[in-house]
Amino acid sequence: APSPPPTRHHFSDPAEVEALRGKLLAWYDRCKRDLPWRALAATEPDADRRGYAVWVSEVMLQQTQVATVIDYYNRWMQKWPTLQALAQASLEEVNELWAGLGYYSRGKRLQEAAKKVVSELGGHMPRTAEALQKLLPGVGRYTAGAIASISYGQATGVVDGNVIRVLCRLRCIGADSSSPAVIDRLWDMANALVDRSRPGDFNQALMELGATVCVPKAPLCGECPVKQHCRARCRKLFGKPAPVPDVEDCGVGDCPLCPPATEPWDSSLGVTNFPRKAAKKQPRAMRTATCVLERRGCRGGPEYLIVQRPSSGLLAGLWEFPSLPLAQDLQEEKEREVLADHLQAWMGQPVAAKGLQFIGEVIHIFSHIHQTYVVYSLPLDGDVTLDPACSPSRWVTWEEFHASAVSTAMKKVL
Repeated sequence: APSPPPTRHHFSDPAEVEALRGKLLAWYDRCKRDLPWRALAATEPDADRRGYAVWVSEVMLQQTQVATVIDYYNRWMQKWPTLQALAQASLEEVNELWAGLGYYSRGKRLQEAAKKVVSELGGHMPRTAEALQKLLPGVGRYTAGAIASISYGQATGVVDGNVIRVLCRLRCIGADSSSPAVIDRLWDMANALVDRSRPGDFNQALMELGATVCVPKAPLCGECPVKQHCRARCRKLFGKPAPVPDVEDCGVGDCPLCPPATEPWDSSLGVTNFPRKAAKKQPRAMRTATCVLERRGCRGGPEYLIVQRPSSGLLAGLWEFPSLPLAQDLQEEKEREVLADHLQAWMGQPVAAKGLQFIGEVIHIFSHIHQTYVVYSLPLDGDVTLDPACSPSRWVTWEEFHASAVSTAMKKVL
């Protein structure tokens, strides 16, 4: 479809674009955070290792805060400093290091893509955003743009949650910022704005601005290096959009980027009127019975039975206590019965439902699931022979449990 004519939402003045680039880059040079992946990207002379370093950071930073990622990133790069090292690792090792970081499929996809680079691409990273997205499984448009611009100097924009917020405020974009049409326009803006001589720094500056200054709530507008270019701030100060030439006025009622007429400007919110998002779907509620089977180990300390989850789906490949989903309206007595039947399949011997000791409930929130673990305990006397036909399982000590690839939810259960 042909591009729409420029409106006050777009960056149509070349002089303004140049001024905005200069101010943002100057601010970034002064104020950027000292982060390990930035240091590697700036000092690593080998292009493939540089691309890999940025790639790992971008994958870890998806849905995870910087403060949490730093330690994981340092340990990852120490253990697997190159693509080749990661390609030789086992998925079990990857899951163990990733444990607690959440969204575990990210680590799995990262390793799968590393194997492909080594086996099919001669160990060399693709150098453009287009090739990265096309050739590497799990690499989407944003990650490809970040790697290509930061590692290889390609003048391509990026759009993540921080960039969406900054651009929507700079240009009073009030339509649903998660809609495909608005996202496409934001990509057009990001590609038009990116500095041609320092694309990686510019993209990081734009994201840094959203992460540290143009934050979702209580943004630090007084410290913003591009506040003079922000139409949302102008509207907050003067009560109306900045005056623009008639030729750039939005159409009446049909602009795809304007706020809907049903959602007028809320003066109490100021710049945080933007961006606007569709209402989130409520996470679905699930109940899962889980049993901590405990025996006395050969050294006298307790050991716990953990089993491996399937290789696909939620928490794929991770280890957990024997568990099974429950119907929402199940009574406690029936819960014990179905859990006892489930445990019997593992152990190859009858399990008395009345022997299961109810411990309590653990609530864990995934992005799309409100999970309640109904926790039971079952102490065992003597040795138990596990059914080899079932999924992989093993007995572990307390220390071995915490060193295994177990989810944060299972650590809460224990």
